[in-house]
Amino acid sequence: MIIFAQMSFNYPQFLWALTALSIPIIIHLFNFRKTIKIFFSNTRFLKQVKQETTQKRKLKQFLVLASRLLFLFFLVLAFAQPFLPAKEQLTTQRNLSIYLDNSYSMSTPVREKVRALDAGVGFVRDIVELFPTETRYKLLTNDFAPFSNSYKSKAEILDQLSQIRMSPISRSGEEVMKRLGEPSNTIFWISDFQKSTFAEGNQESLFWLDSARTEQIRLVPIEYNQVSNVFVDSIFLENPFVIGGEKNSIHVRLRNEGPRTLEGLITKLTINGIQAGTSSVTIQSNSSVETTFDLSRGLTGYNKAALSFSDFPVSFDNEFYFTLNYSGRLRVIEIKPDTRTTYVENVYGNRELFDFRGYAVGNVDYNVLASADLVVVNGIDKIDNSLNAALQIYRNNGGAMLVVPGKQPDRVSYQNLVGIASLATLAKTDQIELDKPDFQNPFFENVFEERSASLEMPRAQRLLDWGMDRSAILQFKNGQPYLSKFGNTFIMASSLDREQGDMASHAIFVPVMYRIAASGKKAERKPYYYLSSSLVVVPADSLIGEEPARMMGDQELVPSQRSMGDRLLLEIPRYSVSSGFYYVTHVRDTLDLLAFNLDKKESILTQMTGEDVKTLLGGGDRISIFESSSEQTFSNEIKERYLGTPLWKYAIVLALLFLLAEVLLIRFLK
Repeated sequence: MIIFAQMSFNYPQFLWALTALSIPIIIHLFNFRKTIKIFFSNTRFLKQVKQETTQKRKLKQFLVLASRLLFLFFLVLAFAQPFLPAKEQLTTQRNLSIYLDNSYSMSTPVREKVRALDAGVGFVRDIVELFPTETRYKLLTNDFAPFSNSYKSKAEILDQLSQIRMSPISRSGEEVMKRLGEPSNTIFWISDFQKSTFAEGNQESLFWLDSARTEQIRLVPIEYNQVSNVFVDSIFLENPFVIGGEKNSIHVRLRNEGPRTLEGLITKLTINGIQAGTSSVTIQSNSSVETTFDLSRGLTGYNKAALSFSDFPVSFDNEFYFTLNYSGRLRVIEIKPDTRTTYVENVYGNRELFDFRGYAVGNVDYNVLASADLVVVNGIDKIDNSLNAALQIYRNNGGAMLVVPGKQPDRVSYQNLVGIASLATLAKTDQIELDKPDFQNPFFENVFEERSASLEMPRAQRLLDWGMDRSAILQFKNGQPYLSKFGNTFIMASSLDREQGDMASHAIFVPVMYRIAASGKKAERKPYYYLSSSLVVVPADSLIGEEPARMMGDQELVPSQRSMGDRLLLEIPRYSVSSGFYYVTHVRDTLDLLAFNLDKKESILTQMTGEDVKTLLGGGDRISIFESSSEQTFSNEIKERYLGTPLWKYAIVLALLFLLAEVLLIRFLK
C-alpha cells in the first residue's frame, strides 16, 4: 500500500483503460451458454454429484476471473508506466560540477582489464547522459586545466573525456573544493580517496568544509582490488659528498605496501642508459628492505641514474630517477703567511674538483669567506684580532675550518680562534710516528682499498696539545691526538713544514685533506626531488646578464628564480614538471642536473571508505554516497535518484504471470 501511495505515472491517461476490467466480470455474471438437460433413470446419485461439481466449478471460475482481472490490471499499469518519484529533481540541476581524480593511483585495476580511471570515465558518461540536454557541466581533473574554468555542453564534455590521461599531480580535498565550490551547486566527486593524499596531517583539523556552505556533494568512491605495490621509499649515497676517485655505494630502500610477500624481485640500476648492476630482494608484506649497489670509479660531470623493477599490476612507480652529479666544485680558501705555494694549494689545485683561492695573511678578502666550503688557516704563528673576528663569524654561520699551526704558534691567539681552553703550545720535540687510522671511523669510510695492519704512517713533531681525545681522527703512537675535530673545526697538532714532519708528502695526506674538504661542504645536492617540491637550490658561481635560467627536459620551462650569492633559487612550477630529468642551463652553461619523481604517497594505495570521507567533510544531509562497485550499479542508482524507480517492467512480468496462471487453471484444475 505504501508503494501504491508513492507511485506516479508517466502516462496516467492509460488508467482509463482500467474500465476494461468490467468485461470479464460481466462475462462471469452472465453466462450466455445454453443449458443442456440430460435425463437419467436414477437421479438421486446424480444430484449429489452435481452439487459437488458446481462448488468446484464456482471456485475455478472465481480463480480464473481473478487471474484475468489482475492480468488486465497490470497490463494497463504497464502502459501507464508507473514509477517511484526521484529523490532529487532533474529540473533543479542547471549546472553540475564533476571532479574526476586522474592521478596515477587511478591506474590500479578494479576489475580484469579495467582501471579505476576507466571506471571513473564511465561514471562521468552516465552522469552526462542522464541529465537534460540543457544542463551545463564543469569537468575538473588533477591538472586544473583552463578547460575546467567554465561550464560546457554535453557534447564538449564527452569530447573532453576521450582526452583524459593519467596526471602526475596529486590534489588534496581542500584544493578540489576551493576550485569547484559554488553556492547551490551539485558536485560529483569521483576518486579512489587515498588516505595518503586525501587526508594529510591531523584528521581532526580537516573538517574544512564550512557548514554554512550549500553545495550538494555526491561522493563516488572507486574501490580497487587489494593488491601489493612495491615502490622506492628512498635512495641515498653512502657518502653524499664524494669527490675525486673515492669509492661509493648507492643504498636503495624498497617498500612493499600490501598483503602479499614478493620473492626474488629483480631490481636494475642503469647509469646514463647502461646497466650498472642488478639485485634480487624479497620483501615481506607491509615492510621494507634495503639493497646496495657499488658505484664504479671514474664517474664525472652529470650522470642520469634510474632504478627499475617489474611489479604488476601496479606499474606506474616501477622506475625511479636520480642523479649522480660530480660537477660541483668545493670552494676552499687558504690563509697563509705569504704568497708562496704551499702543500695545501697543491692538494686543492685540481680545478675539476676545487675552486681554490689563496690569500696572504695581510691581504685577506673577508667578503669571500661566507661563500667558502672550507677555510684553511695554514702556518700562521699569530692570528690578529681582525682575522680572528672574521673567522669567528664564518664559523658561527656553519663554515668548516682547518687550523694548521705555524712553526712557533702563539697560544693565546690559537686558543681564541679554536675555543679550546686547554690548548697549549709545546717546545720543540722529537718527531713521532702516527698510529694506524681507525678503519671503523666514518671519516675513513671508503678511503682505503685494503685495510692493512702493516700500513706505513708518517712522522710529525707536536706543536699543539689539547689533551687526550679518544675521538681523534688521527693519533700519535703515544696516544696523543694529531688531528681532531671540534664542531666544524679541524685542528692539527703539527705544522706541514718539511722540517717538522713528512705528513705533506705521505700518501695518506691527499685523502685526508679531500675528506676534510668534503665534510665541510655547506649544502648537500639532493640526488632527486619529488614533483611536490616547491623550491630547488642550484650552484651558480656567476650569472652574467639578465637572461633567466631554464629547465630543459621533456619540455622547456622558465621557472621563477632569484639569485642569492653563489646560489640560484628556483621555484618549481610543480604542475608543469613531469617525472624525469631536467638540465638547469643559463645561456650556454649547464648549472645542474635535476631528477623528479612522483611523490611516494601516491604509491600508498590504502583507501578511505565513503563514510570516512563524509565524516571528514563534516557529514550532513547534503553529502551522500553512491554505490559504485560497477558501472551498472552506479547507473542504476543514479537513475533511481534522479529519474525515480520505473515499475513498468515489474507490471509486465506480473501481467504475464497472471496470464500463465489463468492458462494453468483452465488446463489443469478440473
